[in-house]
Amino acid sequence: MTDTRESIDDAVTMREMRYEDTETIAQLTTQLGYRRSADEIAAWIARLDRGNPEQIAFVACVRGEVVAWIEVSIERRLQSEPFGFIGGLVVSERVRGRGIGRRLCERAEEWTREQGLEILRVTSRSTREGAHRFYIRDGYHEVKTSLVFEKRVGPKTERP
Repeated sequence: MTDTRESIDDAVTMREMRYEDTETIAQLTTQLGYRRSADEIAAWIARLDRGNPEQIAFVACVRGEVVAWIEVSIERRLQSEPFGFIGGLVVSERVRGRGIGRRLCERAEEWTREQGLEILRVTSRSTREGAHRFYIRDGYHEVKTSLVFEKRVGPKTERP
């Protein structure tokens, strides 16, 4: 993409993620270092389309081409007030640094407020220093440091 900043800014639109975005979402997700098949992405979008009111995903498009996505949900925990949570955000390497991620975060913040929530959280792998700088510039601040532990409790199965 050889557009100037101004022409891209004028051409960016946002909307909810749709089934027909499956292939592009799968490709973008690999830029985060995750391998999700188009079938896995399609199944996730189908579950979203069945009406989970506590989870939503938005895409950013430049002239109709999906170039970024964000997923946000409501987290309800016994020990804290409910909060919005950004489960994932990726902007195509071709258009990073042009404000598209910021605009998607603003849309996630708006959705979070519409749900009656005050806080929007995001986690970021410790090695993703560029992402940390992005969130700090966007007004987020570090509130804690954690380690993530997991244990496989069942056989690995193919997801639909």
